Amino acid sequence: MADQTLDAKGLQCPLPVLRARKALKTVPPGSTLTVEATDPGAPKDFAAFCEATGNRLASSVEEGGVYRFVIERCA
Repeated sequence: MADQTLDAKGLQCPLPVLRARKALKTVPPGSTLTVEATDPGAPKDFAAFCEATGNRLASSVEEGGVYRFVIERCA
């Protein structure tokens, strides 16, 4: 279960990633942020975001057009 959740549904690139970056600042290391987004480019964007920031993309799933990402804050 996520420690925090961010609803980024309806937002287009780069807003979901920018909002996630801001939200992760409030998440303690070792905790998670779950992001829900509908932007079709989000899976690629969040994979690149996690690689660039040193955080771990714990899961990435799509259900009914909604992408759900669980990001573990490592840095």
